[in-house]
Formats: sequence, structure tokens, C-alpha cells
Amino acid sequence: MKIVLTGFDPFGGESVNPAWEAVKLVKAPAGAELIRLEVPTVFGRSIRAVMESVRLHRPDAVVCVGQAAGRGEITPERVAINIADASIPDNEGNQPCDEPIVPDGENACFSTLPVKAMVEAIRAAGLPASLSNTAGTFVCNQLMYGLLYHLSREFPGMRGGFIHVPCIPEQAARVEKPVPSLPLPEIVRGLEAALSVLADA
Repeated sequence: MKIVLTGFDPFGGESVNPAWEAVKLVKAPAGAELIRLEVPTVFGRSIRAVMESVRLHRPDAVVCVGQAAGRGEITPERVAINIADASIPDNEGNQPCDEPIVPDGENACFSTLPVKAMVEAIRAAGLPASLSNTAGTFVCNQLMYGLLYHLSREFPGMRGGFIHVPCIPEQAARVEKPVPSLPLPEIVRGLEAALSVLADA
């Protein structure tokens, strides 16, 4: 099995993004190969980068990972919506407002990953996890929607989806009002548990 695993670069003034830091450390499930990709936190560029990797490597699955400040759990996403509405600029200053991601696309795209089984596997590893029904409206949602849109048309048998992870304690310690966090090694273990479900499927 071949899996493309992606994580975003730092954004919003942060010097680190736990998504990419975790992706760099995740061990591949037994019998699987991981292709890791750091993705720019930029509308449009993110999906182009991921699809370039997908077309090159032709994986069995694509799992994108992003940071969700304020969440204390690892949260596989069930659905992405066809809207880009940014409360802050991306890393190139883009700040779309109520714009469709794909003008002729469906209103929503659903993950083709076994998201409920992933939640169960993460919890079985002793880590907090829950199924999320909102990937937001920032670049994370744009990437998830764009990935699923393109996979359905170009590679309909390929599975794809998105997992949000909390901040790490180093980030939480730098803000005046602390946010929920998980240590990086625990995020890594949670992602490994989620990927093991793909390898066993």
C-alpha cells in the first residue's frame, strides 16, 4: 500500500505547524509506503501541490493533516464544503470571502477514508479523538474539498480525506489565553493509529 501523507507549513504568525511536524515523524504501517509532502498554507497552491504528488505517485490513499487551534482532540473530518471564507489571510495574503472553491462543484464532498474506524483506532491507542463534521472554511477545507473533487474525477478508486490535529504545548504556552494542546509524540501516535486502519482495510 502507498499513502501520500501531507501537512501544512506554519501560518498565522506561528513558527511551527504541528501537522507537518507530526507527518515528518509518523512511521508507515507495516507493509505500507509513506510519501510525505509539506503543503503551502495558500489557497489554490495547496491543492495543486497535492494533486501533483498524487499524479506522480498514484497512491492507494491520500491523507491530509492540518492544525485546528482550539481543538483538544485528533479529529478525522467527514465532510468539506464548497466555500472559501477566510477570517485571516493565507501565507500569500489571500483572504477570500464567500467564494466557491470549484464554481461548478457539488455543495459538499465526503471523505472516502474510514473515518469512524480511524476515531476508534486513535481512542484505542489511549488518545482523545472524535469525528468532525466541519473542516472550517480556511485552507484546510479548501484542500480537502479540492482533493476529493479531483479524486472523484481522475482517480475514483483512490481514497482521500483530512485529519485535524490540536496545537502542541509549545504553541499553547505562547498565547495569553491557553488553548487545548497535545504533545507532538501523542499526535504522531494518533496519526499512526489512524493510518493503521487504512493498511488493515
